[in-house]
Amino acid sequence: MIIILQFFNSYAILIYLLLVIGLIFSVRSLAKARHEMSGSLFGLELESAHRHTSQAIAAVLIVIILGVAELVLIVFLAPNVPALSLLVTPTLNPLTTTTGTLSPGLLATLGITIPLSTVTSQTTGCIPGQIMITSPKPGVIVKGQVELFGTADIPNYGFYKFEFSPLGSDVWSTIGADRKIVQDSSLGYWDTSEVTPGDYNLRLVVIDNQGNTLPPCVVPLQVATP
Repeated sequence: MIIILQFFNSYAILIYLLLVIGLIFSVRSLAKARHEMSGSLFGLELESAHRHTSQAIAAVLIVIILGVAELVLIVFLAPNVPALSLLVTPTLNPLTTTTGTLSPGLLATLGITIPLSTVTSQTTGCIPGQIMITSPKPGVIVKGQVELFGTADIPNYGFYKFEFSPLGSDVWSTIGADRKIVQDSSLGYWDTSEVTPGDYNLRLVVIDNQGNTLPPCVVPLQVATP
């Protein structure tokens, strides 16, 4: 159901464009059928004209019903389904490297090693027993496939997601999400080999069943070259 809502919400403009085209053709067919009926004199001609008119009217009604259904989906249903934000695939832009700065990967290729900067070893926003990342610990260096452990268990629980962002940036990329309640157990995995080595913030975001987002638990850490 959620996948269907995602599809109709994401491609609403294209769907409406197709419906408008369908409505234009349906109205033209209806006008043609009525013209045919007005010029018919004999029984077979009238019967054929009536059939064409009925088919054209049915086509117009179907297009209108589909348009109303799409409107209801994107205006009333989609905003009330917080799970639509689940499983958002993080998109990494290779063009975000600062102009005039060699990337760590290129420096490694050239045999030049630059030590990672020291990040703070403090978490923020974490609530023990409710919203907590217990592993990796703040300030540690991670690489490759990393399993995340913690807790996502609040009153009126909805779902959780975990995200990362370069240190000092407010742009967050979703790694994964789940509906299950987690108590000091595995939250999921993060393949850090897909990101540029450096300093990052990892956060756990919990949303209740009303769509309200609670303050996230944020853990600073360092990603090293695998």
